[in-house]
Amino acid sequence: MATGQIFSKTTQALFYNYKQLPIQRMLDFDFLCGRETPSVAGIINPGSDGFQKLFFGQEEIAIPVHPTIEAACNAHPTADVFINFASFRSAAASSMSALKQPTIRVVAIIAEGVPESDAKQLISYARANNKVIIGPATVGGIQAGAFKIGDTAGTIDNIIQCKLYRPGSVGFVSKSGGMSNEMYSTIARVTDGIYEGIAIGGDVFPGSTLSDHILRFNNIPQVKMMVVLGELGGKDEYSLVEALKQGKVQKPVVAWVSGTCARLFKSEVQFGHAGAKSGGELESAQAKNEALRDAGAVVPTSYEALETAIKETFDKLAEDGKISPVTEITPPPIPEDLKTAIKSGKVRAPTHIISTISDDRGEEPCYAGVPMSTIIEQGYGVGDVISLLWFKRSLPRYCTQFIEICIMLCADHGPCVSGAHNSIVTARAGKDLVSSLVSGLLTIGPRFGGAIDDAARYFKDAYDRGLTPYEFVEGMKKKGIRVPGIGHRIKSRDNRDKRVQLLQKYAHTHFPSVKYMEYAVQVETYTLSKANNLVLNVDGAIGSLFLDLLSGSGMFSKQEIDEIVEIGYLNGLFVLARSVGLIGHTFDQKRLKQPLYRHPWEDVLYTK
Repeated sequence: MATGQIFSKTTQALFYNYKQLPIQRMLDFDFLCGRETPSVAGIINPGSDGFQKLFFGQEEIAIPVHPTIEAACNAHPTADVFINFASFRSAAASSMSALKQPTIRVVAIIAEGVPESDAKQLISYARANNKVIIGPATVGGIQAGAFKIGDTAGTIDNIIQCKLYRPGSVGFVSKSGGMSNEMYSTIARVTDGIYEGIAIGGDVFPGSTLSDHILRFNNIPQVKMMVVLGELGGKDEYSLVEALKQGKVQKPVVAWVSGTCARLFKSEVQFGHAGAKSGGELESAQAKNEALRDAGAVVPTSYEALETAIKETFDKLAEDGKISPVTEITPPPIPEDLKTAIKSGKVRAPTHIISTISDDRGEEPCYAGVPMSTIIEQGYGVGDVISLLWFKRSLPRYCTQFIEICIMLCADHGPCVSGAHNSIVTARAGKDLVSSLVSGLLTIGPRFGGAIDDAARYFKDAYDRGLTPYEFVEGMKKKGIRVPGIGHRIKSRDNRDKRVQLLQKYAHTHFPSVKYMEYAVQVETYTLSKANNLVLNVDGAIGSLFLDLLSGSGMFSKQEIDEIVEIGYLNGLFVLARSVGLIGHTFDQKRLKQPLYRHPWEDVLYTK
């Protein structure tokens, strides 16, 4: 594996299993480093395709999303790094698939818990085909000022503090990702910073070893010294010991193996990583540190002394003229996300939608401030929910029950009315439920359903102005307007609409006042003197009684009542009610498997 540099300022990667935050952190790092192109060429989200919007500096960009690894590799042949954020269950299979792609050179496996047998197969294939694996159980790696993997080095603030936006002179390799972030900070304090840093992962069988990367760093001219952070367990550090003894490493190596405290415990200790466990004297931190020291590495007496050892080694190289001073640069500021800025109180952003009837931001949704659990536990009905969502208040039970009665009475009026007819024809054409429902709803208007609103408007205006039934009806006649809510094709003086009678009976029993309904009845008395079928119909009954509900409940101001009538709330009641019937007719036709409807010729007057 030795060779040299594996990343550059033009390196591009494919990101497997979409994760917004680590991808955005990569793009922010790209912008910080002054890259011309984003380091993420494409995203692989199994079964999905399209684009994912992210930010490159202040510019919003669309990164292609591909359904398979093969499709992504074909679409982005210059992307040679595969960053695998799959779970441990699928990490091995997806990593092997990536390794088999001719364009992929480096695979970083983030998942912990990859089975050891799978890891061995991946390592064997990678070595046989001259490819590099970082991980499993890794945070990734970073080449300062050029490219980073996922969440490596943490936040932008940490990256700036650690001077990772430009290259330094130190090559760093560690088993631990968390300790990598700590060491980046330590190295930045006492040197000119890192050139490249790798966390190989804490599993027993890492895809690449500490010595693999030290030997690689040795071949990179910009790397002047190396820092190694190992840990107890396993024998990986001994391969580095052999490389040092054989003279394969010509640059200074500062090393420390953590876990010296293990000897304080009476029994075997398992630390956080799968490979970090005391397994005999040879695998102890003390033995490894001693072996590294004997092989020529600079090994301090404790972790606390590691920083001093790094500083002294760097200062000696600088004194000898082997390290040139780094020209410091000021990285560009990363634009702050709007959500973050709003949360911190730095900006004020206008909202785009106002909602006063419901809120789903808390632990449970609320209707007009009433939690969903209360609605269920208190036995609220459909009428109560409508009162909350439409009127933004809890109406008395007689009001909500009246609303429910209206919905039941208006739910359907047979298959022959225009709305039901449209839904039936649409369903028989093979269309879906929503299309069939909407087809029927589109017929609701002034001639079908909308008369409830108009009846309320005209009855209210006439009553409030003190018009007699004669003045009201004759005035409408002069304007050429039929009185809404009056008249029926079938019902008459001697064949009253049972629905109207039920509504009137309920109102007389429960409403504190029925002045608008009584006025509508007076109008009916006058219109019946003109024609036997000019009776108060269900639209007129609901319209006038809703006026009584609003005014008699004492919960609405005159202005609110005027607004409710003007907006068309009552027509909304008809739309809601009739939707029940239209859906029923749709299901009925589907259940009966009715064929495409064609209107009979004999029912059409063909004329020239």
